[in-house]
Amino acid sequence: MPSFDIVCEANLVEVRNALDQSNKEIANRFDFKGSDARIEQKERELTAFADDDFKLGQVRDVLLGKFAKRGVDVRFLDIGDVQKVGGDKVKQLITVRHGVPGDHAKKIVRLVKDSKLKVQASIQGDTVRITGAKRDDLQDAIALLKKEITDLPLAYQNFRD
Repeated sequence: MPSFDIVCEANLVEVRNALDQSNKEIANRFDFKGSDARIEQKERELTAFADDDFKLGQVRDVLLGKFAKRGVDVRFLDIGDVQKVGGDKVKQLITVRHGVPGDHAKKIVRLVKDSKLKVQASIQGDTVRITGAKRDDLQDAIALLKKEITDLPLAYQNFRD
């Protein structure tokens, strides 16, 4: 029975490259001279540090620009709240999404069921598996999801015939 998986994964190599380029640009920019602006990475969590809110916004803009240049969708980033570190210094936690979140997975399953296509959707951990009798039905399901789900960068993998 033909099937495919819907996943939401960022290319971590490109994330790391964008992070390194961002830190290099921040170190060389004139408006960041003498400041403690930087971005650190721990697994799937990025932490942006800066001297004040304005510079933190600049650091975030540099990071988003490098992500776009490296071909990594910025919708993978879940940007947290700004936290005070000490004095005027601030930090912000930025999480790289991995897997389809539960509420989005339920929305995908509901969308597929309501579409009256002859396919079945099931949630399997952090992926959603779509199965159907015909390959054309699966391609119609992909087209439907590409049109309807715009707030999450979905990838369609593991296509089995």
